[in-house]
Amino acid sequence: MENIHQIKITDLVTLTYQTFGKPLHSAPVILINHALTGNSRVSGQDGWWNNLVGYNQTIDLDYYTVIAFDVPGNGYNEQQSQDFQDYKYITTQKVAQYFWQALQKLEVKKLFALIGASLGGCIAWEMFFQHPQKIKHLIPIATSYKSSNWLIANVLVQDSILNNSTNPIHDARMHAMLLYRTPESLEGKFKNNQQIPQQNNKVEDWLKYHGQALQHRFSLSSYKIMNHLLKTTALDKTEAQIQQLIINCSTNIHSIAINTDYMFTYQEQCKAYDAVKNKKANYHFSQIQSIHGHDAFLIEYQQLNQLLTNIFK
Repeated sequence: MENIHQIKITDLVTLTYQTFGKPLHSAPVILINHALTGNSRVSGQDGWWNNLVGYNQTIDLDYYTVIAFDVPGNGYNEQQSQDFQDYKYITTQKVAQYFWQALQKLEVKKLFALIGASLGGCIAWEMFFQHPQKIKHLIPIATSYKSSNWLIANVLVQDSILNNSTNPIHDARMHAMLLYRTPESLEGKFKNNQQIPQQNNKVEDWLKYHGQALQHRFSLSSYKIMNHLLKTTALDKTEAQIQQLIINCSTNIHSIAINTDYMFTYQEQCKAYDAVKNKKANYHFSQIQSIHGHDAFLIEYQQLNQLLTNIFK
């Protein structure tokens, strides 16, 4: 982790971050916000978005400076992970404030692009609500600008598992995987696997594998924080207030939805776009076609690259 840097924001919060590509202040800056199980390592060795961010990729590190912060408390850099006494203290609004404070300390005055997928997109929207004039291109992917009742309900189920299960991270992750994928995705993946009597079906082994893998990634307190954040986006704003913020800003907005998303549904993102599309010419709406549901932003790289190439080339 030699690329990890630190910025102290408050007595309680120290952000860790990584930079990629051109040196800071020598090229346009792109900030990428990671998803729930992600981290600041978006490119390079073990980079979770290497098919999008890298040399000779759509976001070409020969031309851009990429910054990625770790959401405080996410546990990636365990030595510096936050241990809030009450995990419900932190919200996407607070995280957005921390990120802007860190950018100010780094003397980054404007972002060429702000990208966030899933939870990272929620934080990106909150950053937009706070300082839209500092963002040229806002690119929210597989996310929504306000936590829906459906999402809040699923967060409650996850929170109940995390607080009551004897194997909380494992069990919560197994449940979450059924929100990230679709029945069609699982049928396609396991359709040729026959169940052997008195043995687990392959899909059961797959779910248990993901449950076990997340136990090595998260502490219980970290997973509680990251799950809780999903339900906190724009709860202090009405739909009408959000729409006025979007209409009145000069930011180019490129919203990308997934047609089979069970988590941030395609229908809710369409509704958000339809409410302002006739009043803001530079609000663009695209979709990824996939059977894989929410996780398609980590799978359908060809489509995602095609949708983003005109912005970054």
